[in-house]
Amino acid sequence: MVNFKEDEKLAVLNHSCAHLLAQAVKHLYPHAKFWVGPVIEEGFYYDIDLGDDVITEDDLPKIEKEMKKCAKDNKRIVRHELSKEEALEMFKDDPYKIDLIERMDEENTVISCYTQGDFTDLCRGPHVETTKELKYFKLLKVSGAYFKGDSKNKMLQRIYGVCFFDQESLDKHLAELEDAKQRDHRKIGKDMGIFMFADLVGKGLPMWLPNGFIVRRALVDYITDKEVHLGYKHVMTPSLGNVDLYKTSGHWDHYKDDMFPAMELDNESYVLRPMNCPHHMMIYKNFMHSYRDLPVRIAEIANDFRYEASGALCGIERTRAFTQNDSHIFCTPEQIKDEVKGVIDLILDVYKDFGFKDYKFRLSLRDKENTEKYFGNDELWEKSEKALREILQEVGAEFYEAEGEAAFYGPKIDVQVRSAIGHDVTLSTVQLDYQLPERFQLEYIDENNNKVRPVVIHRAILGSLDRFIAFLLEETKGVLPVWLCPVQVNILPISEHHLEYAKKVYEKLESAGIRVSIDDRNEKLGYKMRESQTKKIPFNLILGDEEGKNETVSYRRYQSKDTTTVTVDEFITMIESEIQNKTCYSK
Repeated sequence: MVNFKEDEKLAVLNHSCAHLLAQAVKHLYPHAKFWVGPVIEEGFYYDIDLGDDVITEDDLPKIEKEMKKCAKDNKRIVRHELSKEEALEMFKDDPYKIDLIERMDEENTVISCYTQGDFTDLCRGPHVETTKELKYFKLLKVSGAYFKGDSKNKMLQRIYGVCFFDQESLDKHLAELEDAKQRDHRKIGKDMGIFMFADLVGKGLPMWLPNGFIVRRALVDYITDKEVHLGYKHVMTPSLGNVDLYKTSGHWDHYKDDMFPAMELDNESYVLRPMNCPHHMMIYKNFMHSYRDLPVRIAEIANDFRYEASGALCGIERTRAFTQNDSHIFCTPEQIKDEVKGVIDLILDVYKDFGFKDYKFRLSLRDKENTEKYFGNDELWEKSEKALREILQEVGAEFYEAEGEAAFYGPKIDVQVRSAIGHDVTLSTVQLDYQLPERFQLEYIDENNNKVRPVVIHRAILGSLDRFIAFLLEETKGVLPVWLCPVQVNILPISEHHLEYAKKVYEKLESAGIRVSIDDRNEKLGYKMRESQTKKIPFNLILGDEEGKNETVSYRRYQSKDTTTVTVDEFITMIESEIQNKTCYSK
């Protein structure tokens, strides 16, 4: 899917179209006042104050019609540069533009505006030459947005749109958007009975339904088995922690705003934990370790809590309660390279199992212009960043660097996976940390019998299970690989006369560990097949007279019209092979 911010020509076109939108709105609503209309990855938007008037999606065609009229006028889009005094006078009746102008540095900022016919707007530009170039656009939706993104301020109306150079590109993009809508994990999760939300429970607090629990359990078993095989020791720690624990780790100073408020109990303060690092530090500290013991790999499937802004919440992709596939590796400096390489190998192994191919490694560095956000000194940071960079180079991974994306305690390698709907999602991460061992006074006895600090590698392979499942649902349109499906086989007896045989088949499949259901309702076969398709069940077994007489099953795969007849044992062998081999889905 197109990223409008990355394509310079498209960015200019869409920013110009944002002004066209504002001009049309001004014609239809003369009292309208405008905040900002930037280009975003998904196209453009404009934030508008319409007083008591409310624009709905039903109004968008009317606005589009006026935009087309303005475009046909073929007005030149002319840039003017102003002094701050002139700008304040020009926009004296617009508090939003006044706010922008007042915050500008007069000496270092060129104040400019653009005029097209009867409409002038404050803007840096650039723009296209004339309005006639803005032919192929579509307004997509309208929503609310607080002025400056602050919930204490007035709610404005935000209109989103896209613009292209030709009709074919616009049509293609709109088709992709429709596909993305069908892939939305919130829709799929509801249709498949994976999860739900309830306002009475709380925003951003998902409840996993029986089908969703099966998917989660399968994922947990999958990654736990891999970790155990690689020498990870699994633990379980409480979802609460003393505030002093987070003061020691530094999270209280650097992360407090993202935590739920502290609870005062028995003269102590407790918080719901936002991450598991401090708990794992204490587990390591509980024992004296020798260099011979290292590396120590502590892992946990842990429930965490973060007070995400309500506007940032998105289904199970971003929540306030989530589960992490988390681990901390305590090692010597000499072991860093091998341990990080081992983590990268595990990530690649998992991605191969799921068929992920569209991903990039990102080396996330600190912002050198804003070092107060981070722990430690320049020497340690440069040492850590250099170590991760060299490891990525040695394993031959293609990567890019991003300043300002590091954790506050150290740099990291993030794996950015491109989703089917065009989003970059961070699924996995590896972080190098010299800081927490120092803050928690962690030690091991080295070969010279001296007490020295270990290094900690923070890593998450599936990351947040919730986000991982959201990504999977969108990537597959809910057509999960057989081993993950809540129901793997649905038995469809043609009539009640075939129910007895259906129950025998059910028992045999269930005994083999296959997740199976029977649709014994008095409904037509076609109806039951269509419903099974909606639930995205991989296999439907159709059982009639011939199947009962010959002790066979006739199966049809999801979205296939072909029916194959085999013995029950042959079918079990086939599906067991798919489950065991973690056969990938087809995109």
